[in-house]
Amino acid sequence: MLTLLDNLFPWFGDMMELGGDILLLILLIASLMWAFIIERLVFFWWVFPAKQKLLQEIWEQRHEKVSWYAKQYRTLLIGRATRDVNRNLSIISTMVKICPLLGLLGTVMGMLEIFDALAITGNNSARATAGGVSKATVSTMAGMVVAISGFMISNYLTTRAANTQSLLLEMLPMDKKQRVNNKD
Repeated sequence: MLTLLDNLFPWFGDMMELGGDILLLILLIASLMWAFIIERLVFFWWVFPAKQKLLQEIWEQRHEKVSWYAKQYRTLLIGRATRDVNRNLSIISTMVKICPLLGLLGTVMGMLEIFDALAITGNNSARATAGGVSKATVSTMAGMVVAISGFMISNYLTTRAANTQSLLLEMLPMDKKQRVNNKD
C-alpha cells in the first residue's frame, strides 16, 4: 500500500518525513473530516429527498391537522428530520477548527527541534536553519489547507441544513385555522 502511494505521489513521503507525527495526525483528521463531509453530501443529494417525500406522505395521510396532538406529531416529524439533517455537522466544524491549531503545534515543535540542534552544534548559519524552518512550516501549511477546504464545504453544508429545516416547516403545513391560532 505504501509502495503504491509512494509511486503515485513521490513527494508524499518527503512531506511526511518533514512534517513528522503532527502531519500524520492532521492527515488522519482530514481523512475523517472528508469521510463525514462525503456522508453529508450523499445524504443531502440522495437520501434526504426520499426521506422528505416520505415525511410529506405521512403528513398528508393524517386527516386531522388542527388539534394539539396533530401539532405535537408534526413537531415530532420535523424534529426527527432536523436531527438527521444536522447529524455530524458539529463534528465537521470541530475538525475544521482543530487542523490549523495542530499545524501551529507542529510549527512550534519543529522550531524547538531547530533550537535544540543549534544549541548542540553551535552552528547558527542561515543555511543550517533554513532546512529546519521549512520542516517546521510543513505542518502549518497542511493544517491550513485542510482547514480552508473543510471550512468552505462546512459552510455549504450548514447553509444547506438551515435551508432544509425551513423547507421542512413549509412542507408540513397545518390547517388554516391552526395557523391563525399560532399567530396570536
